[in-house]
Amino acid sequence: MTRTRSFLLLCGTGVCCFLSYNLVRMPVLALYADSLGAGPEAIGLIVSVSTLTGVLLKLPSGALSDIYGRQLLLRLGVLAFGIPPFAYPFVSDLEVLTALRFAHGLATAVFAPIALATVAEMFTERRGTALGVYTASTQAGALLGPVIGGWLVYAAGFPITFVAGGAFGCLGLLFFFSLRMSPPPPRAQAKGWQPVLAEMWRGFRTVARNTPVLVTSAADAAKMVGNGALMAFLPMYGLSVGLNPGEVGLLFGIQGITSFLSKPIMGRASDRLGRPPLIFIGLLICAGTFGLVPHVSGLVQLLALAAGFGFGEAVVTSSTAALVADLSELRTLGAGMGMQGTIMDIGHASGPLLAGFLIAHVNFQGAFGIIAVVQVVAAVIFWATMRHAGKGRQTSSTVL
Repeated sequence: MTRTRSFLLLCGTGVCCFLSYNLVRMPVLALYADSLGAGPEAIGLIVSVSTLTGVLLKLPSGALSDIYGRQLLLRLGVLAFGIPPFAYPFVSDLEVLTALRFAHGLATAVFAPIALATVAEMFTERRGTALGVYTASTQAGALLGPVIGGWLVYAAGFPITFVAGGAFGCLGLLFFFSLRMSPPPPRAQAKGWQPVLAEMWRGFRTVARNTPVLVTSAADAAKMVGNGALMAFLPMYGLSVGLNPGEVGLLFGIQGITSFLSKPIMGRASDRLGRPPLIFIGLLICAGTFGLVPHVSGLVQLLALAAGFGFGEAVVTSSTAALVADLSELRTLGAGMGMQGTIMDIGHASGPLLAGFLIAHVNFQGAFGIIAVVQVVAAVIFWATMRHAGKGRQTSSTVL
């Protein structure tokens, strides 16, 4: 199997799996929780709890993929995309819904960082471009999922919507099981838990000591704070200003299509222009567009802001994944991507929780303004850290 064919099959798997996941997640999940009687803070918890699975498991799963190879862990992740959606129609209790969301989060917790590490290994010279194309593929699913989900829940109700999500996840399974990957590394032959845990711990320590990786991951997390807040509360805000569920789905759709179209271009730009400046600019774009959302009420204006936020996301995402791969040692590439995913998911999980708390105690305008300031602060810290790291490398080179 050629590298190109493997890459295309992985992209196809990403399209179907993330379409399934986002069809269930937005705007359907918030509306479904609302229909079961959840308030703002409960909706924030339900939306964010699947991300907590990533906080717990992305780093260990990435490290395990360094030891046992990528395919075994990817297979588990793809199964977690395809099966859980079929259980949602049978849930009528908020606690059970929260538990199901936690289990469904296993999909992205396992699949996402290992797929990124796989692409980064496939393409070492054009890493930004390849990661831009792959993340655009997953964004295609993120684009179609909310539009299909919003339309289905409006036209056919929740049960049909959830079954459709499961069907797309099963289609992703078909793509994945046509994929053949390289065998696991030789160190996978070690027997017993002790050598495995020791190898994982070495990977954890190597990544945890890499300050640029941690700061880059934190910048990505700041972007995801806004993304998570929009995912949970843009549906509620849209309905409050007179939009219907289908129009709310369109807002997520335009955000997704902007990211989808921009990521390959911005990934190539990061290969040519450098990653840090694009990450800094992208975070500022996210902060500006996010902060303006609750100050407008028309569909056209909201579509423009959603598109702007989607472009900012694309600029940040296509550069952060490539920069983390550049800064990580090859032996711990999975752990590096897992660390990025863990920190990113902390931000993603914090977004709905923080927004829910602020909306309940302040209002939409105040909540979104505070989160926008968090993103600006993260951009400044990232830029200062990268400049300091660059000067340190220049000094070391001069001494040598």
